[in-house]
Amino acid sequence: MKSHPILDPRYDFSEYCRVDLSVTNPELGDALKDAQSCQSFLDGILRRNQKEIAFGGYLEHRGLYDGFRHFNANPSEKREYHLGLDLWAPAGTSVHTPWAGRLHSWANREIPGDYGPVVILEHEIQGETLYSLFGHLSTATLEGLYPGKVFLAGERFGFLGNPHENGGYAPHVHFQLIRELEGSQGDYPGVCSLDHLEYYRENCPNPLEVLGYGI
Repeated sequence: MKSHPILDPRYDFSEYCRVDLSVTNPELGDALKDAQSCQSFLDGILRRNQKEIAFGGYLEHRGLYDGFRHFNANPSEKREYHLGLDLWAPAGTSVHTPWAGRLHSWANREIPGDYGPVVILEHEIQGETLYSLFGHLSTATLEGLYPGKVFLAGERFGFLGNPHENGGYAPHVHFQLIRELEGSQGDYPGVCSLDHLEYYRENCPNPLEVLGYGI
């Protein structure tokens, strides 16, 4: 099934640059201490590579969440493995549906480090129900939503939020695919502990492999 670009389709995939935010990247330093530092790090990578959008992060082992109590409520199960694909671009960049679908649920999760405005869509892909989660959106994205709202493939439905509304991060969308939501509404874990990694690896397939973007 053809997949449409998640971000503004005026950006060609040739303008995308993969970025490594893992704990093994020696170039990070303290780049992840806050949204401004992270943005400066990303801007430097994009300038050096003459690209417009940074992407990556599926199953990446990150230290990005160390400063958020939201991820470390249980010290014995530190959540630091990222389960989605991040696409980093300026706040206000439009967000689009990769496939036709309907609105499952949404929320504004305002705890620092959480998703901020988040939308979950439901799709039927080759006979399988698959859910797509979009986190760190703008608050304006949530206006006019209702359960079951239908979206066409490639339709614009939202925008990237700024750090004041998106959970405290440099602007980006957290895009995650989920096979079974387990009863969740407007939420689903986007980061997990090592102990639960294999379960989530199966329940949350690699977005780039499903999307088939070739980036």
